[in-house]
Amino acid sequence: MSHSLTPRDKGNLPALNAAPLVRLDAYVAEDGSTVVNGHLLEMGGMRQPNEAILDAVAMFARTLGAPVAATVIDRTAQQVARLRVHPDGSSRTIAEEDDLPPGRERTAAEEAAFPPLARVERIIQHAQREELHAAFVLASALREHLTLRRGAEDELSLEARAIEAYLAYLRGDHMLSTVLALTVARIRCRTDLDRAAPDVARATAAWQRLWDEGQVATRGQELLHMWERLSAAGLLHEPSHHAMAEAVRSRLAQGDRSLPPQSPPAAAAAALTAGPGQAPAPVAPEDKPLKPALRGLRRFTRRAGRSQGPSS
Repeated sequence: MSHSLTPRDKGNLPALNAAPLVRLDAYVAEDGSTVVNGHLLEMGGMRQPNEAILDAVAMFARTLGAPVAATVIDRTAQQVARLRVHPDGSSRTIAEEDDLPPGRERTAAEEAAFPPLARVERIIQHAQREELHAAFVLASALREHLTLRRGAEDELSLEARAIEAYLAYLRGDHMLSTVLALTVARIRCRTDLDRAAPDVARATAAWQRLWDEGQVATRGQELLHMWERLSAAGLLHEPSHHAMAEAVRSRLAQGDRSLPPQSPPAAAAAALTAGPGQAPAPVAPEDKPLKPALRGLRRFTRRAGRSQGPSS
């Protein structure tokens, strides 16, 4: 069952005396599924995601008796929007430079009020009830916002992406699972090679379920590059990891396909391990870029008194 936000649930509210003021977050998946502060909203009927988000954030504003800030990642529009929502239900979008001051203090305050680990627990609960769509959307929302705040290489961002990859695997979307898991492995190989083998193994497990020959060859070349790096560094301690590395090598050989030496995934892996003076590739090249927020974005602009949520 999806979770609905209500102002009476004290666990969903930022502390009244939080300093600095905590910014809320929302996420709209490509299929229109909508998340606010780690809770999947029940949309019902023809309700639009932007209206549901504004109603939910307005609840917070009314409860706090003060304007509330919110960051919305909208994958249907490939855009990140930054909002101000007032207790009377009015709202407007602002440009990035007008947003609340960034920095570690801001991030720490937001995550203290809405802890990522609590969101992970909710994701796990959905997965245990076999509500895989809900679990996956919540994991995607968590990963997107952590990446926006902290960057793709941050430990929490990596863990969220790994969870998202596993849920994609459980849902049978092995292509997406492979892409997500490979990104985790790629980053780990670049930043902490000693800990990379389990992540490369997870990416290999997803890759082994692929059937498209082009994807098998292209993604397999990147995996083979990772396994060879780990082997050269003496970091293949588990027999299962040796077996996986050999399985990748054998499958590529059986496919009898030779890729150009700098095909995109292989080039990304090489660039992330590039030496001094070499420009690295994007950390997570598969992530679709978001357009920046605009002032007065119409779908998130609302006049006073138009909030559809229950009054407090």
